[in-house]
Amino acid sequence: VKKLLTFLSCLYFLPQVCGSIILGVSIWIRVSGAQQVNPCSHTSITMFAGVNLLIAVGAIIMVLGFLGCCGAIKESRCMLMLFFIGLLLIVILQVTGGILGAVYKSKVELAVNLTLEANVDALQSTTGVYKEYQESFQEFERENQCCGLLNGPKDWGENFNKPFSKICQCDLENPSSSDLCTKYQGRYIYKK
Repeated sequence: VKKLLTFLSCLYFLPQVCGSIILGVSIWIRVSGAQQVNPCSHTSITMFAGVNLLIAVGAIIMVLGFLGCCGAIKESRCMLMLFFIGLLLIVILQVTGGILGAVYKSKVELAVNLTLEANVDALQSTTGVYKEYQESFQEFERENQCCGLLNGPKDWGENFNKPFSKICQCDLENPSSSDLCTKYQGRYIYKK
């Protein structure tokens, strides 16, 4: 039984390592991203919400892994009980989140669509206020070989037809034979 408990304690150590990795990477993203994003930008708050959530999740997983590992090695009922309660709370939160997501699906979709529409308005802006956001979104489109947020190239409005515009432009050598590209208003753009 003692050898089995020691083996299981090694398995309890894995969540602690995973939690540490998640925590470290998310903190690195948060710190490096904070230097690159304008804090006055309308997207900076929503961009870091996911990173902040990852920091919290990584910290919780790391603490739970520590409780499970040390509780198994030291045979501490208190630590193992805290580990069990933590895992039980996580399962309850996941089930609750799934139920709430199913019940309020239309409200969640509405909130996501409102956020996307605000970002589409920023893409269509011709005043230059959102120029930095538009340029970073163009870079995102090139990297991910996609075009637009909701309605493809129509999301760019008048900006799509500006002279020398490379918005959504498909950068393949033979775009007509690719499944990634389609012809739109006389030029090849990404389908996605």
